[in-house]
Amino acid sequence: MVVALLPAIFYTIPADIIFRGEHTVCLFHNITGHNCWGCGMTRALYSLLHFDFSGAWDYNRAVVIVAPLLIWVWIKWILTLVKTAK
Repeated sequence: MVVALLPAIFYTIPADIIFRGEHTVCLFHNITGHNCWGCGMTRALYSLLHFDFSGAWDYNRAVVIVAPLLIWVWIKWILTLVKTAK
């Protein structure tokens, strides 16, 4: 059940890898030079997972919407896997 371990795996990634910020894979940012609505979300979720609420808010304010949705999807995913395993 790797799905159940995804938050723990994400938690164990070293902070310097997440916050390095050398290059971005965001196509919108690479073309326009401006941040899109999703820019900073990985850093925001990582900060939230480490209980750095102000850091998460600073990286991307949409984290207050995305994080609960991700938790809901993760729980639904696990429940579906448990039901199909029976």
